[in-house]
Amino acid sequence: MNEQIRAREVRLVGPEGEQVGIVPLERALQLAADVDLDLVEVAPMARPPVCKLMDFGKFKYESALKAREARRNQQQTVIKEMKLRPKIDPHDYETKKGHVVRFLKAGDKVKVTIMFRGREQSRPELGYRLLRRLESEITELGYVESAPKQDGRNMIMVLAPHRAVKASAVAATASRGGPRERTAEEQPATAAAGEPAAAGESAAAGESGTTADTSGQ
Repeated sequence: MNEQIRAREVRLVGPEGEQVGIVPLERALQLAADVDLDLVEVAPMARPPVCKLMDFGKFKYESALKAREARRNQQQTVIKEMKLRPKIDPHDYETKKGHVVRFLKAGDKVKVTIMFRGREQSRPELGYRLLRRLESEITELGYVESAPKQDGRNMIMVLAPHRAVKASAVAATASRGGPRERTAEEQPATAAAGEPAAAGESAAAGESGTTADTSGQ
């Protein structure tokens, strides 16, 4: 910027974006001083380098405002987790599918975990069929980002919202003035997987974040 520029001549751009042409550095500095602006190198690798007349302080301020606005409107990618048993009760399945639908509509990814116990480990096809069923029932909202795979005693699949669904969620969040606060039900649970929840926590477990035990009974 200004006297820090070392090139002998520069391709000068005016304050409104107009092309002035290639001029000696001294001439460019004089033009900047005449209109009380800074000479800023905007394309240093060009030959000759491209410089623009601008109010650098104002430029930095406006850039900071734009970056702050972008961060405020940006929605963090959140991965929720839903745990099911391979022989889950139909009613429990519909309840948990409803949570998956809600998470996808909010623009979040969902890690669906099928937990096998005892002899169920010899029947992985039960978990695979359950995951495929869930996949087929949420196709309007999301897609399978990570195909079902066995991980020890569990089978895991990751669902992600379609781009249009996520964009709609981001727009809804922005219209409310930024990311919403989590409700009490959506705070991560602290109980270890497989342990019984305390009174009043069982309903929250089905709607919690990635650490909640949402296994079917």
